[in-house]
Order: sequence, then C-alpha cells, then structure tokens
Amino acid sequence: MAQAPDPGGTARKALDLFLGAKYAELTQMFSPSSKVERNGVVPYSESTLAKLGVTAKEYGGVEKIGQPSVSDMGPVSTVAIPVQFAKQTINFTVYINADGQIVQMYLRPGQAIWTDPDYFKQGAFQARDVTVGSDEWKLPGTLTYPTGKTGSPAVVLVPDSGPSDRDATVIGTKVFRDLAEGLSSRGIAVLRYEKRTRQYAAKISSTSYTIDDETVHDAAEAVALARTEPEVDPKRVFVLGFGVGGFIAPRIAGDDGKLAGLILLGAPEHSLEDWIMETAQSLNLTPKRLDEVKQHVAKVKKLEAGDTDLGPQMGLPVAYWLDLKGYDPAGDAKKLGVPMLILQGGRDFQVGPVEFDTWKTAMAGRNSVTMKSYPALNHLFVAGDGKSTEEEYRKPGHVSAEVIDDIAKFVNP
Repeated sequence: MAQAPDPGGTARKALDLFLGAKYAELTQMFSPSSKVERNGVVPYSESTLAKLGVTAKEYGGVEKIGQPSVSDMGPVSTVAIPVQFAKQTINFTVYINADGQIVQMYLRPGQAIWTDPDYFKQGAFQARDVTVGSDEWKLPGTLTYPTGKTGSPAVVLVPDSGPSDRDATVIGTKVFRDLAEGLSSRGIAVLRYEKRTRQYAAKISSTSYTIDDETVHDAAEAVALARTEPEVDPKRVFVLGFGVGGFIAPRIAGDDGKLAGLILLGAPEHSLEDWIMETAQSLNLTPKRLDEVKQHVAKVKKLEAGDTDLGPQMGLPVAYWLDLKGYDPAGDAKKLGVPMLILQGGRDFQVGPVEFDTWKTAMAGRNSVTMKSYPALNHLFVAGDGKSTEEEYRKPGHVSAEVIDDIAKFVNP
C-alpha cells in the first residue's frame, strides 16, 4: 500500500494545531473510522482532544520541537516528533493512512527533564570545566565552588557501577549534579567527572581492567586536582562514594592517606559477588534466572590467579574479580582513622538494608563514624512511597534536601 504523500508534514501540522489548542481544526485531520463512538466515547472528538491538551499543559511550556521520525508500517506511516516541555520530553506520535488521514494519536513519555532542585541557590556558586588527569585516560569534569570564596572544603564525587556521566544521571535524576549544586550552595566546592567506562567505553572494554583502572586511579587524580584549585582548602578534601564508588572508597582513602574524611552513599559492604547474589534474591527473578546468577557467582568465587584467560564474568574481566579477592571495605575503613559519614536509603532495592547493617556492626563504637538511614529514600536518595523499583527511576526526582544538609554539616560543621 502506498505511503501518505508527506506524513512528516502532516504530523507537524497536527502537532502545531494541538499545541495551539485548535482542537476543532485538528479533529478534521482524523479518518472517519477514528471518530466512531466506542463505549460511549468518541476517541478523537474536539472534547477528547481538549482533555489531552490539559494533560500536556502539566508538562510546562514548550521549549524545543525536534524533527519528525517517519517509519513505514505498511498500511500506515508512524511519525514521532519529540517535544521538549519544561518538565518532560514527550514523543508526539501519530499513525497516518495512505490518504494522509490520522488514525491514531498518542503522547508517549520520552526522557524526563531535570530541573534545578529547590535547594539550588542562584548566584551562590559558580562552575567551570576541568580536566581530571593528564594521560591517555584524562577525563572532562566540572568544579562547582562558592562564589567569591577561597579555602573552601571540597568533596570529590566517585560514581557508582556502570558507565556513569559526571552528573550520575539515572533517567530523570542527576544524583551528582544535585549533590554538587546543593553542597556548593552551602559553601562547599564539589568536583565531579565523566567515568572512564563512559568516556572511553570501547577502549577500556578491550582491556583486562580492574577496579583500580575503572575507578580508583581517576578518583585519586580528581583528589589531586581538587587540592590545586584556588577555591579549595587542600587540607579539607573529602571523597564521597556512591554505590560501588562507596564500596571502593576506603581503598581510595588508604592510597591517598591525607583525606579529611569519607562519605558513603548506598555502599555495599559485602564482596561484590555476594552483594549481586543478595540483590538478585530480592528482585523476584524467575527460578531459571536466579539459578544463572548463582552459577556466575560460584564461578567468581572459584577464580584463581591462573584463570586470567577466561572470558568476562558477569560483564567484568576476570582481572577485575581477582583484584577484589579478599578486599574488605569495612576492614580497610577501620585503618583510616578519618571521620566517616555512611548514609542509606531505607527503600533501596539495589543495596539492601543488610549491607547497611553490616556497616553498622563493623563500625560499632567508633565515635568518628556517623551512620544514618532515611526510610523514605531509594538508592538515588530520592523520596517516594511503597516499594522502590526501576520504574520509579523514570520519574524526575532530586536527592533529598535532608541528605544535602547532613553532608554539608559533616563536611563543614
């Protein structure tokens, strides 16, 4: 069947009419069959389109309209046009028949839009681009710092697992940008950077890398850089590790020997393979999938130095797992003698309460260690209700202001 003459142009015209609230004119663009009453409702009548328009207004003002993407689906053409509203990106999607008539129209959620949190203080801080490291793995980063101040305490942000960007973006939440702008609004400099596995994804994946290559070395470079910045007091540099970044933070601190303190957010304490098994058991996986995870974990536990010729295990090189054999986060942390702040989201399904409890047991009796759990917060330290799931991450959110305040008081009492 022939495609409509100009489906992209037809879709854009429909979008303009929709955004202009010209619903009477828009309904004329629909095929007769699409306006047949169903269950007492006419799908694309002027009134139903107006109701859809009310929904769209909740996304805020239109900031940008992208180019139409056209797909030939046989009897119809599918056209999607991304529309960036102030609060959300929506894919305006229409199905157009060969006669150029619209047969269906949807507003499909696209990427959530990050906006400044309420605790962001305009003018309280500035930001500039920096480069972490100087070798083949140098990384672009951002330093935020209090306006007009020198000698401020500084926090270096160490990312979680995966190819994280400098903002630690998880769909609609930017954990590290929230932390940076929130803390810098409270008089603290913050350095964050692109993770090596994001900036050099293809290059590093072809190597037999370890967690030192992936995380520790770059964190050390970031700490060294922070100490040279004129806005920073070099004697008051802290490391904040998020997730697996927190897991390995005691090693970072031990290698450095001069940090003012450590902050751990949602950090595992058990071995990575045990933590992965623990998480898998909490996710209601199918018996088959759970058994597969158990088999992978068993293989990791049996790895020995001579097994370097084996392929990746659970997505990571054998060298990565071998490097972590015997690593004890809490044991290393006890040797540091620096203040620590360990925070946990009570609704965290990625790093469960058993990990936090293990930290509490290990750090019991240490006056320099402060621990706190927030019942309403998830792994991203965003507030919510009920059981946290990956679906929750699709909603735009911000790191809790209480977390920002608690970190600020720890760093700059």
